[in-house]
Amino acid sequence: MKYAETTPISTLSSHIHSFWELQGDDTDGQWERIFPDGCPGIIVNLGESCQTDNGQTIMEHGKTYVVGAMHSFKDSFIDKQTHLLGVCFKPAAFSSLYKYIPQQELVNYTTIFDVAHSFEIGKIYTDPVRYLNSYFLDRKLDMNPVLQSVLQEIHLSKGKISIYDLTKKNFITPRKLERLFNTHIGLPPKEYVNIIRFQSALAMMKADNNKHSLADISFECGFYDQAHFTNEMKYYTGHTPAQL
Repeated sequence: MKYAETTPISTLSSHIHSFWELQGDDTDGQWERIFPDGCPGIIVNLGESCQTDNGQTIMEHGKTYVVGAMHSFKDSFIDKQTHLLGVCFKPAAFSSLYKYIPQQELVNYTTIFDVAHSFEIGKIYTDPVRYLNSYFLDRKLDMNPVLQSVLQEIHLSKGKISIYDLTKKNFITPRKLERLFNTHIGLPPKEYVNIIRFQSALAMMKADNNKHSLADISFECGFYDQAHFTNEMKYYTGHTPAQL
């Protein structure tokens, strides 16, 4: 399997993490697991029909799909006929690029886009990065400044912050914060905070090379104890920390 990411032009860096491409090869024929990161995306299938959403969704050749934020893991089947091109958005960016349904209605789903929102396959094949940069530059709008401030607080704290502190620091009521998250991110604020904390712990495990115990990582990342850490990791990945 070949996987590559490309950074968008700098003027899109506030909205898009990356453009990515995945191509299967003769060694593939397995389910690949994706972990939640709080980000939505778009996928266009350039290969044969592809199973995703734990086998519940079939992505057809030439079709464009919107992928909602996830609150748990999902599996996709990759074989030598798989060829996917995708866009990974930053949190809350999707709703500033598309007039579409609230993000909470897309959570955990891969949904086919209507023709008006779909990519032009001919241009994708010719020069995908140039086409995608131009496509999203034409759609780009400013994102909600209050929500951006809240997201910055969450990421700077690596998910070690309470909803109470977020509302007080940003002069917003819990109800208004909930509405903003439902509309622009799809996940409740607490769920999103937990996912960022999970991603922080996962990154620490990958970079750590077993220099710290799981108990140390649990404490560093703000979990109550190692049992809490293990339960959260199993919920988001389907595996215990020791199995990752």
